[in-house]
Amino acid sequence: MDLQEFRGILGEALAEGGSQPLLRLTDEEIAILDPDSLADCVAPTPRLAELSGQEREWVYATALRSLVSREVVEVANIDELDALLRSGTGDDGGDGTSGPSGVDIDMRVTPEVSLALALRRTASRALAVEQHTSSGVAHALVYVHAEDLYMVERVTSGGLHMFTLAASADDAAEMVQLFVDPFDVADKDGRSEQLTPEQISTENVGRPLSEAINSAMVVGQTVVLADAPGPLLTTYATDKAVWTVYVEKPQAASGITARAVGKNTLKKMITQLISPS
Repeated sequence: MDLQEFRGILGEALAEGGSQPLLRLTDEEIAILDPDSLADCVAPTPRLAELSGQEREWVYATALRSLVSREVVEVANIDELDALLRSGTGDDGGDGTSGPSGVDIDMRVTPEVSLALALRRTASRALAVEQHTSSGVAHALVYVHAEDLYMVERVTSGGLHMFTLAASADDAAEMVQLFVDPFDVADKDGRSEQLTPEQISTENVGRPLSEAINSAMVVGQTVVLADAPGPLLTTYATDKAVWTVYVEKPQAASGITARAVGKNTLKKMITQLISPS
């Protein structure tokens, strides 16, 4: 099926049923299903980054068992694979990025998995979000395919990937808003303040913003990934308010705006990043 036709069918389905959860996968399961994506895709794999090559080989074997038992994948030569896993042998090729080797796996995946892996590879543009809290760093990716087709991938600090299909930029923006303001403290819009790169680098940004930065419980970094460098939105969520610092163009001498924002303004800013048209 042509990619554009495929997107059209998905968009029509979402228009009828609305946004919907798709599936959940772990770092190691993605490494089994789509090993090339570890280098090709922007979504991080924080769990794998902590493991040695040998440790990866072990968790890959466990991940494959999980995929088969959950019927996420079907392995035609299951007996041959089972013999390999029981023997505990295998070779990761030296780079730690392949699954258990020593046997060619004849594997079929479910439509949901095929869909998620295809959409994260074929987006025309994406929105990347980092969430910094005392618990660590989590990520969210919004893959933009059409006005009525978006996929949101949330990645926990422990390497769990949760995929959701969104029917509109507004729906996708709502998921990102919950990500950067999880305690729902965005209150009301404040006065916009123009900042310079020098003020940012020297942290001379004025008392209200400085206090928000120092007391933030959640810091979000949101950037547009496209052929041309996109704008950057930084959010600081305290226990009472959300401040934003919007940079229109990287390395520009102007176009930096800071303000406290309410819920509607925060959502509007995120929506414009996802769908600037």
